Amino acid sequence: MFAAERPTGTKAEIYRELCLQARGLFERERDAIANAANLAALIFGGLEDVNWAGFYFLKGGELVLGPFQGNPACVRIPIGKGVCGTAAQRKEAVTVPDVDRFPGHIACDAASRSEVVVPLLGSGRLLGVLDIDSPKRSRFSDEDRSGLETLAGLWVESSDYP
Repeated sequence: MFAAERPTGTKAEIYRELCLQARGLFERERDAIANAANLAALIFGGLEDVNWAGFYFLKGGELVLGPFQGNPACVRIPIGKGVCGTAAQRKEAVTVPDVDRFPGHIACDAASRSEVVVPLLGSGRLLGVLDIDSPKRSRFSDEDRSGLETLAGLWVESSDYP
């Protein structure tokens, strides 16, 4: 059994602890969906002021909803559309301090005010994205983006994906 408490301390300390917990969850498990489910739960429970944490996987040229924590979400997102589709198209993280000011934002949860999306890149190809939303404007800093990129990288390293 794995019981996690929300890490405390500086953002650097929180992300360091989340990475340690993720490594423990991924140990001896290579299933991409199982690992994505656990990582979404770990992030959702481990970060303050987060109302959605989850994955979208690239399938048939679009992003398709994967494991997540939070309210029901949009199932399919075209590449290049919204924050998730933009991060996928650019193959780089996108941090949005105010989603109402992001052209083409897709509002799956009306409570979300800021968002950070990290692409999942394995063997030089796009696998999907890790998407984190907050009900607070300007919730995500460069430190959050970096910490989430590290967690996404751990998922890629630890998971067998098609």
